[in-house]
Amino acid sequence: MIVERRIELRFAQESREAETHTNLSAVRQDGRCLWVAGDETATIERLTATTDPSGHITGYDGQRTVRLADLVPLPAGPEEEADIEGLARSNGWLWAVGSHSLKRKKIKPGQTGSKARKRLATVVREDNRFILARLPLAPGEDGLSEAVREDGGRTAAVLGGHGDSLTDMLADDPHLAPFLSVPSKDNGIDIEGIAAHGERLFIGFRGPVLRGWAALMEVHLETHPDDPARLRPRPVGKDDEPYRMHFLDLGGLGVRDLCPHGDDLLVLTGPSMDLDGPVRVVRWPGAAGIDAPGVVHAEDLPVVGELPYGEGDDHAEGIAVLDETDSAGRPKLMVVYDSPAEERLTDAGGVLADVVSFEK
Repeated sequence: MIVERRIELRFAQESREAETHTNLSAVRQDGRCLWVAGDETATIERLTATTDPSGHITGYDGQRTVRLADLVPLPAGPEEEADIEGLARSNGWLWAVGSHSLKRKKIKPGQTGSKARKRLATVVREDNRFILARLPLAPGEDGLSEAVREDGGRTAAVLGGHGDSLTDMLADDPHLAPFLSVPSKDNGIDIEGIAAHGERLFIGFRGPVLRGWAALMEVHLETHPDDPARLRPRPVGKDDEPYRMHFLDLGGLGVRDLCPHGDDLLVLTGPSMDLDGPVRVVRWPGAAGIDAPGVVHAEDLPVVGELPYGEGDDHAEGIAVLDETDSAGRPKLMVVYDSPAEERLTDAGGVLADVVSFEK
C-alpha cells in the first residue's frame, strides 16, 4: 500500500494532556465525522472534517469528548481507563469494545534485583477493560452525529460488569479458556478490533494466536429484558450457541482491527506480542454471509497490502474505509497509529493519519 497523503487529526488541550492523540487505537468514519478512541482513557472522541473549496478533506478538528460513564455504567467507575481498542458503526449505533485483557507490570528503566522481579510477577486486572458498549447515534443541533444516552426507544447499554463479559462467555471455550489468566502481551486474551454488519458483531483477538491461527468471535446482542442499560447475547445459528468462533490463518499474526467493506471484512494484522511488525491488511471475502464457525486458510484471505511500521513507534492500530475514491475508482482507507513517530506530531497539537488506496 502506498500512502497517498497524510491528514491531520487535531485535538483539544485536555485530550493532548491525556495523550489521547498519541495512543489512538480505533477509528470509524460517520459522514463528516470521525470517531476515534485512545487506549488510555474511558472516552470516545468525535472529530469533524475540514475541507477545501472542492470538498476535499484536508483534516479533522472540532473535537468533542464523549465520556462513557455519562452514557453507560462502568464496572470500575468513570476515572479508570477502559482501554477502548475497537469502534464499529451500524444501523444508527456506535459500538466500543475494551481490550478484555490483563496486564503485566513493566520493569522500570534502570530497575534491577528484587523490585524488578516483583513488578514482572505482578498481573493487574482493570474491570473497565472488560466492557462492550452500544451507543445510540442521533443528529445534534448542528446536524452532526452525536452519541447519546437515549434516542426515542433506543438506550445506551453495556455488556460486562455482571459476570457477563465476552471473556466470561469464553470460560468453557476449548480454545481460548486456557488463555483467560494470561496477560495480553504474553499471548494472552487481547481484543483489538470490532466490526458490525447488521446484527452481527465480529470481535477480533490480537492474542492468543494458536499455531499461527488468529481468532474472531461472532456475537449477536440484544437489550437485556430486565435492564435497558445492559446487553445480553442472543443465540447464534441453528444450534443456539451464545457465540461463534472463527479462526483465520494470518501467518502467525493477530488481529489489530476490523473494518467491514460491503459483505467482506478487512482485517488489520500485526504481531500478537510486543514486536513492531510486519503489518498488513487482508480481506475475508463474504464474512457477513458465514452461517457456521469458520476455519479460513491463508489462500482464501487475499492480502490487500502492507503497511509501514517503525522501530518502537508507528504501530498501526485502526483502519476505516473512507467515503472517497482515487482517480482509478479504488476505495481509500484511513490508518491511525499508536505510539506515532515524532514526525507525525504537528505544532498545532495534532497527529497525522495515513490515507491509502486499495483494490476492491
